[in-house]
Amino acid sequence: MPHRVLIKPSNHTFTVDDNETVLDAALREGFPLPYGCRDGACGTCKGKLLEGRVDFGSYQDSALTGDDRSAGFALFCQARPLTDLVIESREIGAIKDIPVKTLPCRVQKMERVAPDVMVLHLQLPAHERLQFLAGQYLDILMKDGKRRSFSMANGPHDDHLLQLHVRNYGRGGFTEYVFSRMKEKDILRFEGPLGTFFLREDSDKPIVFLASGTGFAPIKAIVEYAFHKGIERKMVLYWGNRSLADFYLREVPGKWQQEHSNFAFVPVLSEPAPEDRWNGRTGLVHQAVMQDFDSLAGYQVYACGAPVMVEAAHRDFTRLKGLPESEFYSDAFTISRDTHIPRKSGP
Repeated sequence: MPHRVLIKPSNHTFTVDDNETVLDAALREGFPLPYGCRDGACGTCKGKLLEGRVDFGSYQDSALTGDDRSAGFALFCQARPLTDLVIESREIGAIKDIPVKTLPCRVQKMERVAPDVMVLHLQLPAHERLQFLAGQYLDILMKDGKRRSFSMANGPHDDHLLQLHVRNYGRGGFTEYVFSRMKEKDILRFEGPLGTFFLREDSDKPIVFLASGTGFAPIKAIVEYAFHKGIERKMVLYWGNRSLADFYLREVPGKWQQEHSNFAFVPVLSEPAPEDRWNGRTGLVHQAVMQDFDSLAGYQVYACGAPVMVEAAHRDFTRLKGLPESEFYSDAFTISRDTHIPRKSGP
């Protein structure tokens, strides 16, 4: 039977139908709760159960620990009400009026920017336009009913073509198709925009961007949008990869640094090869931030990439560097448990 949910502190209410998750029902009724992977893996949708009971669903322990459950938290992308609920969750007003569409698109251009990274440029039908926020993602809809999620690497100010950064995992599926059989002019279908990873423009705090692998894609969109809008907040990007060959499009943030006095770029390699002759920063990318900042209390952090990086950054920045929980925004490129390989374009 349907159950009623009351959101605190907004006091908005909505109804969850049978076999529907709290998040799906909230989005359906126009109340955008925070979310990312929708697979119970990233933890972005975590909120508190103030009253009522839920079926917690299937999730990864790193996203919802035993201590989280004991403290009354649930992942709303997985939780299904067993009773009426009162929940505590912030709502994302900026995406409330942006429609999610299902559209065809044409592969206009394919650029192999690294041995295992392809940049796809997708063209919408002439009569269609996608409204979205820089940093959001879309789901490619496969013929077998599966989905592949990819962040858009362009901002809405530059929407002639949608840009995706796709890493080849070598395990079949969509990425294998991209690297072995996809051709320019192929037709795809997608659903979007999705996600709540985007720039909070109501703040004037300086920003630390943190990316691993192709987690650079949505951050590229956000940074370029900030430049387009003339946002003067101080910004620094820490981008981590294993070796120099993994730094696809490295010239792009390098150019940003040259052209914008409020932007700095710190590349970090975790396993530089001898032939890289690397004299720059080494180690884990979030640890480079830890070394450079005595405190993050007055900052916003936007982190995107491997879940282990995002989780470590959230833990260490909030516990050790004074970053407020509310100022950490993330998009973890997760691995789906049973449907496909990359939940996002992944590091």
